[in-house]
Amino acid sequence: MKGHPVHDALRFSSTLLAGSLAGMELASWAVVHPAVARLSHIEQVHAEKALYRRFAQIQAPQMAFTITLAGVTAAASEGSARTFAAVATGCFAGMLVLTFAGNMPINVAILRWEEPGDPARWQQLRRRWDRIHTLRILLDTGGFALLLAACLEP
Repeated sequence: MKGHPVHDALRFSSTLLAGSLAGMELASWAVVHPAVARLSHIEQVHAEKALYRRFAQIQAPQMAFTITLAGVTAAASEGSARTFAAVATGCFAGMLVLTFAGNMPINVAILRWEEPGDPARWQQLRRRWDRIHTLRILLDTGGFALLLAACLEP
């Protein structure tokens, strides 16, 4: 129901939050982690530990709120906008499942990493984390695009 102030505000807010999440994830993938990968092994360990702590403080609530707000937007919408928002909610839920099942166990292993540790094992963990993160970015970006589509619906 485009034109209703509450529905417009929901669509706008969920899209803005989803765009912020997708952008943050994409920036970490394209800028932050490649730069960290160029550091020495022990510098990587220190940098990744610091990054994980910081991202956990910001992204955990942002992920939960993004899924919630996208779901509320779907429930409050009609027609194609509802479908777009519902599928977007599914994308964000899938991203969260990948986060809990894939990235978080690796994050915990890295936070518990005993220095200096085995550099080969470190690289193995990082490659797995990066592959899972890439899938998460695709889901986040897809969810964001779907919410944009919902905003364009009458």
